[in-house]
Amino acid sequence: MAVPVEKATGLKCMIDHHLEPQGFHDYAYWDPKAAATAQLIFRFITEEMQDEENISADMATCLYTGIMTDTGSFRFRSTTSEIHRIIASLIDCGAQNWAIHESIYNSSSEGRLKFLGYCLLNRLEVFPEYNTAMIYVTQADLKSFEVITGDTEGLVNYALSIKGIRLAALIIDRTEQIKLSLRSIGDVPCNEICKIYFNGGGHLNASGGNSHDDLQTVIDTFKSALPNYKEILTK
Repeated sequence: MAVPVEKATGLKCMIDHHLEPQGFHDYAYWDPKAAATAQLIFRFITEEMQDEENISADMATCLYTGIMTDTGSFRFRSTTSEIHRIIASLIDCGAQNWAIHESIYNSSSEGRLKFLGYCLLNRLEVFPEYNTAMIYVTQADLKSFEVITGDTEGLVNYALSIKGIRLAALIIDRTEQIKLSLRSIGDVPCNEICKIYFNGGGHLNASGGNSHDDLQTVIDTFKSALPNYKEILTK
């Protein structure tokens, strides 16, 4: 989408919470401390447009979903009191919180559950000396379980949920390139690791990157980076 939007002749408004957004906009509503872009959209509607009364149930549902997923169902430390006030307003506007949770988290296929189980049993590696865990997925895995878009969503969080783990990686061989997702706890800098080693970036505790190297090379690169962060990973 970036190329056609950049070439478009109309006025461009950028609303984002990611670090270092692309700069081809005419107007920016940007806050990297915000938990979600949906949070900023709500602010824009209510503060800049002063138009909260016209937030429809469909709009509220979309905004609720964006905030919920970006905050890990409101459990990440980015979940502030403002977030809860916004969520209350969105429910008042017609968002059905129970239905949204059901649709997002209780709609897995049998194949996806088997894929998750296979990955946790066969593709999970733990590096206790660095309080780090990694899950990798091969092309053969994707084909064997007929993985579709979205089936790998949240997989990295299983690695991060292990007691004592401060950094988790998900590395997937997508044929055309290797995709990497990092999640962390505390001040472990996912964004720095992704920027230095994997042509990526993002937030402190949630970032992504990619590589055109083969899967094993990317795995080895990730492992080789860990000693550089041992102090912060083990403190």
